[in-house]
Amino acid sequence: MRTRHLIAALAAALLAAACGRLRPPAEGGIPHPTGPDDLVLRVATGGGFVPPAYAFRELPSFSLYGDGRLIRPGATIEIYPGPALPGLYVTRISEEGVQAILARAREAGLLGPDRRLDWPVVADAPWTTFTVAAGGVSHVVSAYALGFEEGTEGGLPPGVTEEEAAARRELAAFLRALGDLRSWLPAGAVGPEEPYEPHALRVLVEPWREAPDPALAQPEVAWPLGPLAGFGEPSGLAPGARCGVVEGSDLRALLPLAERANELTSWTSGGERYLLTFRPLLPDESGC
Repeated sequence: MRTRHLIAALAAALLAAACGRLRPPAEGGIPHPTGPDDLVLRVATGGGFVPPAYAFRELPSFSLYGDGRLIRPGATIEIYPGPALPGLYVTRISEEGVQAILARAREAGLLGPDRRLDWPVVADAPWTTFTVAAGGVSHVVSAYALGFEEGTEGGLPPGVTEEEAAARRELAAFLRALGDLRSWLPAGAVGPEEPYEPHALRVLVEPWREAPDPALAQPEVAWPLGPLAGFGEPSGLAPGARCGVVEGSDLRALLPLAERANELTSWTSGGERYLLTFRPLLPDESGC
């Protein structure tokens, strides 16, 4: 009998915890995941005609999590070669602020059916994808060449309806609003910004190739972990490339070196030289 009571109590506790992850934080609020690694809203832009290493390094422009953490890339340094590690920053958004963002996402049509909004007259442009988790459902809306619809009222490309163009304009306006949260979120909803410390790094390993300009030759850095020759798994991004993930104590050994390196740093292992590309993993990401 005692065992039966313990099992029942445990089942009730697990059910309450599961329900709590989607419980509306306030009366009339939009339910959303509340776990620290649970994605609530992401905006990612990718695709188009870009080099493999650039595509590998691409990061979402906006990643909001259930505990209010917002992770975004920092300003890009206009130098070449640039830093090996892209800069990421994290801030806290209050629950009131999260609700305001979700309400604006709903107004932009992001809490409805999944959609893909094309713009067929543009070549080699990226797709901008909005992912929203609310009410126990994941909503995904993608727009190709977002922004090209501005000023085209009455002169749309073949196959694009005015309703689709209007939906694209709503998405573009929402994206601009996400870039200036302090101007419209409740006072105090946006916390201070600080560097984001990743829990893992995704690493693309390629055979060494000389810099296009001899004046850009970079010093060598010894890879601090196991042999790079067998690191990770084969990757289709480039000939001979491999991809793997570094975390835990290995990450603590690698991170200081990666922070001082740049895009053209020559990494040495087992008497060979390699070109490495780093991509910090976000809380909901894993693997290659």
